[in-house]
Amino acid sequence: MLTTWGADGLFLHFTQTDGGMRLSGLNGSHAGRASLPLAEVIIRGRGRAGTSGKRQVDSEVSRRLRYVRHATAENRLTVHLHDPVTDVGVAAHYRRTPGLPVITAWAEVTAGDREVVLEHVSSFVVAGVAGALGAGRRWEQEVTCWWADNPWSGEYRWKGRPLSEAGLVDTGMTRYGQTGSKNRVTWTSTGSWPSSEQLPMGWLAGSAATLAWQIEHNGSWHAEVADRFDEVYLLLSGPGQREHQWSVRLTPGESFTGVPATISLAPDRDAALAALTAHRRTHRRPHPDTRTLPVVFNDFMNCLMGDPTTDRLLPLIDAAAAAGAEYFCIDAGWYDDERAGEGPGGVPGWWDTVGHWEPAPSRFPRGLGEVTDAIRAARMVPGLWLEPEVIGVRNPLAARLPEEAFFRRDGRRLSEWGRHQLDLRHPAAVAHLDRTVDRLVTTYGLGYLKLDYNIDIGAGTDSAPHGAGHGLLEHNRAYLRWLEAVMDRHPGLVLEGCAAGGMRVDHATLARVPVQSLTDQQDARLIAAIAAAAPACVPPEQGAVWAYPDREQTDAEIAFTMISSMLGRIHLSGRLDLLDAHQLGEVARAVAVYRTYRHRLPDAVPSWPLGLPGWRDEWLALALDLGTERLLAVWRRGADTSVKEIRIPAGFGEVHTLHPASGSSSAVRGPAGDTLHVTLPEPWSSVLLRLTP
Repeated sequence: MLTTWGADGLFLHFTQTDGGMRLSGLNGSHAGRASLPLAEVIIRGRGRAGTSGKRQVDSEVSRRLRYVRHATAENRLTVHLHDPVTDVGVAAHYRRTPGLPVITAWAEVTAGDREVVLEHVSSFVVAGVAGALGAGRRWEQEVTCWWADNPWSGEYRWKGRPLSEAGLVDTGMTRYGQTGSKNRVTWTSTGSWPSSEQLPMGWLAGSAATLAWQIEHNGSWHAEVADRFDEVYLLLSGPGQREHQWSVRLTPGESFTGVPATISLAPDRDAALAALTAHRRTHRRPHPDTRTLPVVFNDFMNCLMGDPTTDRLLPLIDAAAAAGAEYFCIDAGWYDDERAGEGPGGVPGWWDTVGHWEPAPSRFPRGLGEVTDAIRAARMVPGLWLEPEVIGVRNPLAARLPEEAFFRRDGRRLSEWGRHQLDLRHPAAVAHLDRTVDRLVTTYGLGYLKLDYNIDIGAGTDSAPHGAGHGLLEHNRAYLRWLEAVMDRHPGLVLEGCAAGGMRVDHATLARVPVQSLTDQQDARLIAAIAAAAPACVPPEQGAVWAYPDREQTDAEIAFTMISSMLGRIHLSGRLDLLDAHQLGEVARAVAVYRTYRHRLPDAVPSWPLGLPGWRDEWLALALDLGTERLLAVWRRGADTSVKEIRIPAGFGEVHTLHPASGSSSAVRGPAGDTLHVTLPEPWSSVLLRLTP
């Protein structure tokens, strides 16, 4: 009989009653009558039973599921279940990440002897959360839910609220035989930008433990927390009918596999997030870039801003090389031969003409090869910006490619902000992208492609006989396969994931691309909060942070913008060619310092000694544990006081200033040895420290 499964500090507890099986808790917690089935499955025509409301639990089908068998393999558990009424089979899959308190779950549903239409399939659902976190009957106050608002250029804005303040309270109705409030706290994303409002991750914290979660999908997703018989449950899933216009019609014997979701359970927030970080690294496609962390110069941000030419690029190439860049990426506009003012919505004139991806002769009169040759001559690797998934509405390709190669609703092609969305389920769309990438990489000897994506095309596309959301889901999965195929053909090519900055920051994407753009934020004072908060979601060795020095900045301000990128991936930009020799030297010194420790970042564990950054916090701090050492970045953002006390772990006796090497900043250990007193005399300044035993 299956009762407990797991290892490394995370265990699932199962109960079997009346032929069914339920997941009854985590790590010793037992939800009792609040226990839920292993998967919540909603079939059209057969909704919820015993209660109603917007929750995605208590479905009629799931309540009837009967245990058939289970199978275990190395780090894997699969439990097979069956509904005798609809003849639907459900396989609940669980996978451990060895050595970590982490479990990934997903469900597979198979139609039996008749056709069914699925309208929701959970990835992971468990009750008994309050007990696992050390909370009791006052769960509404004792459990805090954390999430990150993630607007464009204001990403990774973490906030925590007790369940009662988030909208979930004990209404007292369980005393009268009811299940609970019938309310829920939800985080949901609909469309092709999975992180444009909130990140697809978060955590629940109590006095004894923290339960962190992430949904590993690059499209629509849903998470909910609610009460049930005086306990708390967590449900994670991909798209569903109610929230995302998703459904899938299964013929007899046909199966659908849901999206994966992962949980970690640890004594505190930093430990739970550290486990998720290690899980992300374990299940990421190997690439040399994530070990070597080369410095990239990109000509867009606070620099050429999508208006490159040969004459403008050549001096930037020299300056980037002098600063220590190893890759040089030519960003947007290199294909624009119109150069005719502004397009719709204040965007450049080329905005709705993209799709051919041919260098513009007016910009490169002697050919783009002159520029890429100059990049190689400066001992850097050339790269290009590309927005592969869209075709501008004014591009002739929009008429030449088949209608089925684009997103459509009711047979009508969709357009969004002057672009059509390619549907990568169609071979013509994939062939177009493959020809484009192979031609550019081969012709210009590229080693880097920044893959941007600047529209959200909405809930989905025609996918008869399924719902529109299923068309989006299948396209999402096809996009991931396309990424993998590109890297299979070009193993040394570095792909940077970008969607208007951080609008597609999800583990499904991060598991494929070695570099991820974190933001489009142009203000160095604001980007510090983004850089300090992002490692909760993106491993430091993948997170590309803009560093854009400017000739009007003081030395302290140049150090400020450089340090924001120095605990992640340095992505230089700005008009380096306009800096004087001293200023360019300051940038080069920061890059040189970064090179002394960057090889250790792929194993670094982030923590936040001042708490997770608030958007307007005057003091910020991010620490990266390197085993025997700790890197600590501290930013002062206009605070009235010049000294900040920061707690440090015991055992770090020496404090070394890495950057800036000169200046009036200082860091002195407190008398008890467990604090640092960091002094930053200038209102907008920062320091990067190394702590050693």
